[in-house]
Parts: sequence; structure tokens; C-alpha cells
Amino acid sequence: MELLAPAGNIENFFAALEAGADAVYVGAPGFNARNLAKDLQLEEIGAMIRYCHGRDKKLYIAANSLLLERELSQVIETLALLETLQPDALIVQDLGLIQLIQKHFPRLKMHASTLMTAHNSLAVQALSRLGCERVVLARELTLKEISAISARSDVEIEIFIHGAMCFSYSGLCLFSSFLGGKSGLRGRCVQPCRRAYSASGKSGKGGQGKSGGAYLFSMNDLTGLAAIPALREAGVASLKIEGRLRSAHYVRTVVAAYRMALDAGPEDFAKVLPQAEVLVEKAMSRKITTGYFFSPQPAEAITPYHSGNIGLHLGRAEKVTPAGEMWVCSLSLKENLQVGDRLRLHLEPSGERLAFTLKEMRRNNETIDRAFTSESVRITLPPAYHHAKGASLELYKIDSGRTGKVETADLQLSSVKRDLIKARGRLARRIQSIVWDAWESGIRKDIQEQVVSKRPQTNAGGVRQKKAGSAAKIPLEWWLKTDSLKALQSKLPFSPDRFLLSFEKALIGQAGQIKRLLGSRLRDVVWALPPVLLEQDLARHHKQITLLIRSGFKCFQLGHISQAELFAGQRVHLSGDFSLNLLNNQAVVMAAQTGFEAVQLAIEADREALRELIQGYKKTGVYTAGKESARRGIRLGLTVYGAPALYTARLAAPHFSYDRPVVSPKGESFVIRKREGFTQTHPVRPFSLLPFLVEMKNMGLDYVVVDISGEQMGGRAMQELQERLYGTGRYAKLPTFNYLGKLE
Repeated sequence: MELLAPAGNIENFFAALEAGADAVYVGAPGFNARNLAKDLQLEEIGAMIRYCHGRDKKLYIAANSLLLERELSQVIETLALLETLQPDALIVQDLGLIQLIQKHFPRLKMHASTLMTAHNSLAVQALSRLGCERVVLARELTLKEISAISARSDVEIEIFIHGAMCFSYSGLCLFSSFLGGKSGLRGRCVQPCRRAYSASGKSGKGGQGKSGGAYLFSMNDLTGLAAIPALREAGVASLKIEGRLRSAHYVRTVVAAYRMALDAGPEDFAKVLPQAEVLVEKAMSRKITTGYFFSPQPAEAITPYHSGNIGLHLGRAEKVTPAGEMWVCSLSLKENLQVGDRLRLHLEPSGERLAFTLKEMRRNNETIDRAFTSESVRITLPPAYHHAKGASLELYKIDSGRTGKVETADLQLSSVKRDLIKARGRLARRIQSIVWDAWESGIRKDIQEQVVSKRPQTNAGGVRQKKAGSAAKIPLEWWLKTDSLKALQSKLPFSPDRFLLSFEKALIGQAGQIKRLLGSRLRDVVWALPPVLLEQDLARHHKQITLLIRSGFKCFQLGHISQAELFAGQRVHLSGDFSLNLLNNQAVVMAAQTGFEAVQLAIEADREALRELIQGYKKTGVYTAGKESARRGIRLGLTVYGAPALYTARLAAPHFSYDRPVVSPKGESFVIRKREGFTQTHPVRPFSLLPFLVEMKNMGLDYVVVDISGEQMGGRAMQELQERLYGTGRYAKLPTFNYLGKLE
């Protein structure tokens, strides 16, 4: 069983290997899902690969960011150079990147990132068929589920064994992006899950922090030491430690603990485990728990009264005073401290966090280099600190002072740099050819053969053609999404082209009523599968799908690319939800090759990203503009109205107040709802792109989705929606997600 460690820099790289890691993973410069202050350069990565291969170690490169259309050219060049460096595999998320690697860089091995939300054996099988030799499973799975998935898989399985946990399923978190365009799927997450939230803006009972809010979504760190024997028995190939943003001390300590546990034989494991656990406790991490390994609803996954900061808590500032242009805080230490240590400030109620290196410390009037527990000291705060009256300030030690410069002579950087210069010269013409091929010619034949519909009465996506001359008041075909039969039973003040229904037990049980209610419009119903279908529920879902098809329903929207496996051999029309995370033309091509006839583009895309993506897809030649009946290729859609799930989580914590507003430190309101198998967090106010429908049609979008799921849509609310759709009436402006901003 492989022990895989993170290396965000050269110091951590050596720390991991010296502590006993079998392999390390680093970030691909420019497109990995960690926003490092400074990415490793290609020559550094090349030198690390050589160093590892010379010592029978492996190095994987995390290329697991979603890619914008404008980034494809640079990514192709980077892939060509990475191919010459011969890493052991790339860890990937973006379907477009998989498409490029399959077609142009087949020598690069691929591992599917946990951001691909592989949570069942269908997902593992589908990713295997896409060329992934290893799949990193979702962190929300139990040991029983991991074992079942592993037994049904023919590729290597990797699981996260230690480190930070996201509240949302990885790959499904939109919270950071919704708050300001900083996408967690592109490595820009601002961690809104670590902030304190209050019920309706007021302090509630129980689980409340000192600032009056509770850390509702702040997950404790994972430790899987006790799960190692079961994971070994399940056939898991690799145990992965999270932490490319963590310190060398953290990497060295945690790797050493797991090396100790892995090297112990079955008869000695129980003796070694307590020693390894003690070692882990010294790693300056958050409070640690066993995550989901032993329960799908772990009781200690979140400690709502604790901020969830990394490191050792030094104490709360007792006094903050000005000192010239700087600020100084006084506190009584709860841990030892020395100049050179890395510290983090945590301010409430704003939730702001600020990391810095301690450069000056005083005891009374004496400047000191070291202080001990219970001593009172004064610490000079960093220049970036902005004092706010009434704010509380907590300090944490996140790393010990470094002892000296890392020795890099063994990496032979200059030699690798020379080789890369030569490689760039040799590859220039090939890279240019690949870029041209990716846009213009390389995929046309494949898509036309696999996607063009043989049914003349429908266009791609199964939607009936409108009669010639019919006047549409809304410039685009539009689909109404709902999770309520009442919305269909009520007299709607508008007529959507399609009804998009949530694939939930209650609504599926009313399929007969829906069929009688809609009559001849049955063909306009699309069932929307959620992005997560747990392994133990697959048989039930397959049975539900079969019954719906027998009842005459032929259209389904899939939340995960692997769900196409559920429809093998069926004559149905498949579309894709925005959870496929399509941000570039190559990702759309991959979806089309999988069998999708229509797809929603990524909901977090901004205006320019959408425009560039649509134009890039048209350039592939599979999209014939002009004659509607002659159009070929996949149809492109977008959700333009609704309150989407910003978190989709498995955990249903006892401290949640469901269906009541919770408010962030910045006054943003959200609501937590229990759905079938999920806990989802939505904004209270929907976003709306309805004023931009004409613009979107001119961009080349084919359809839009208006989502009223989870909303109480009475007559007045329906009337307002109608007037917003048709551009009549006067209402307050709604948020526009990232459309008018910039996706980072």
C-alpha cells in the first residue's frame, strides 16, 4: 500500500521523502486546485521527478483545476513539456483536459481527482473507460462503501487518509465562487465554511462561539490511522495525505506517523497505533476525527463552537494598541513561542484570517526571541492588519521557525532547465499543431458519428421543433425546473418548453399523476438526477429509471458523467446538468462523445468565459450555425435563475437549523435544507440572468433553465417570475452570480 504525501514546495518535498513517503504529489504550474503563493516551476518539478525515480519513489502532478477556454493553449504547451518530464501520473478533474490527454498525450498516465466526485462503482468504471488508471474516491465514504466499490473496480483506488475535510462533496462546492467569483474548483477557495454563522443574525442556544456565531460548516481534520487494516484488506492501493498548503513540520510529522503504522505487522499494529496517534497530535493541525470511515453521520465531524483554525492556539489578544504605524497585541501564551514561528490571526466577527512570520516579540520592555507557556508578551502584528474596534483577535501557531535554507544541490535544477529549453524548441511546431487540431479538425468526425440524431422529429436533446412561424415571447427555449407536483398542478402564467423534474422518491412516486396531468406534453418532461448516487442505492435508482422509461418518460438530465451507464441499451435522450463543470470546448466534446445530446455549461462561468467557450465550440466544426434543422452537435444550455445548492453535503449535523436563515459575518443569508440523502445550503435570494437572455441567444446558447426548486411559489411569486421572464414589471435587481463579474 502506497503512502502518498503532499509537497507544495521543495522543503516539504524533502521532508516527505525523509519521513518515509513512497510517493509525493505536487501542483502543475497554473492549473492545480490549490492557490499557492508560488507554484513550483517546471524545472523544479522535473528535478523532483528525477530525484524520485533515482530512489524508487514516485511523483504525481495535480493538474486538477477546471480550465477556461482562454487557458487551453497554455495548458497544451504545459502538457507537452510534462510529457517529456515523465511524471508517474497526472491527477485530473477537467473533462476537457482528459480529452486532450487521450488524443494528443497518450503517454501521460491519468489519475481521477477526488474533485470528480467518484462516490460509487459506476463512477470508477466510467473514469476507467476515460483512461484513468487510478481513481481518488470521495472523502464522504465509509469503510464498507470503499470496500464494496474497490471489489467492483478494475483500476487502482486511492483514498484520502489524513488532512482537511471539505463540508461539501468535492467538485460540488459553489460557495466561494458565489460570494465573489473565487472558484474552489479552480484553486481559489476563500473557505466560507470556516466562518461563523448566526441564526437570523442573532446568537442562538448551544454550539455558539464567543463571537455570537457558530462554525456550522467547519469540518475537523481527518485522521485514518485506525482504518488502515480495513483499507488494506479492501485492496486500496494508495493512502493520500492532504496538505500542499501545510508546513514542512506538518508533512514530516504526519508522514512519519503513517509510515510507522503501515510498517507495523498485523500483530504489532495495536501496539504501534497509540504512538502514531501521539505523533499526529504534534502536527499543528485542527482538531482531528475519523471522518466518515466508521459512520455516514460522524458525530464529531464538526465542533461548532471551535473556529477550526490550523495550529496551536496561542491565546486571545487581551489588548491591541497602536505603535507608530504598526499595531501591537498583548496576550498570555498557551504554548511556547519564538521569533521566526509562523502565526495566523483570526478576527471575528469578520472571519478574516491573516498569516505572518513573527519578527518581533517583547516581554515587559525587553525584546526577546523566545517565550514560554503562561508568560505575557507583546507581539507586533503584520502591516496588513487593519484594526477594527470591538473585534476579537485569536492567535494560532501554524509552523515552527525554519532552521535554515533547504539544500537543493541534489535536484540538479540547472541540468533540468537546459533539457526543458531544448524540449521547448523541439516541441514548438508540435504544440502549434495540437492547438490547431483541438479547435479545428481533430474531433469533427468522432462527434458527427456518435451524436447526430437519427430521429427526424426531434432536434438534438429530444426537443420537438417548434412549428414554423410560431412566435416565442422569450428569446430562448427555456426549461422550468421544480421539485413539486403542485407547481405542475397550478395554473402557470407561462408555458415552458420543458419541465425539469427532480429525481426524488416523492416525485417519482407521483409519475402516474404527472403523466395524466401533462398528457401529450409527456415528451417534454426531463427527469434530473442528482450528482451523487450512493453505491447501496444504485439498484433502487436503476429500477426507478426502468419504471419511468416504461411509463413513457424518455428524457433524463444527468448530474455526473458516469450516470450514462444507467441507460445503457435504452432509447432515451440524455442531457447534462451544470455539475459536469464544463468550462471549455474540449470538455463539451467529451460530454458529446459520452452520449449527451444537450448540456448545461458551468453555472459559475462569467460572461466572457461563456462567450469564449461557445465560440470555441463552434470553431470545432461540429456546430453548424444557421439552419436550425441542420444543426449538428451538442446543444448548450445554462441555468439563468434560481437559488442553487452552494454546498451539497452528506453530513446532517445535529446543530443545523433547517429551513431557517443563517447569516454570515458579512450579512449574507443562506438556508440549510434536508434533501433526499443530502444536506444542501442555498442562498436565500435567487440569482437571475433573465435580463440577458437576448445577449445569451446571440452568444449561441440553445436553451436556459429557470429553477424554482425548494421555493414556495404561490400566485404572487409566479406572477413576479412571469414578469421577470418577459421583462415587464419593476422589481429589485437580483444577484447575477459571476455573470457580470470575473471567475477566478
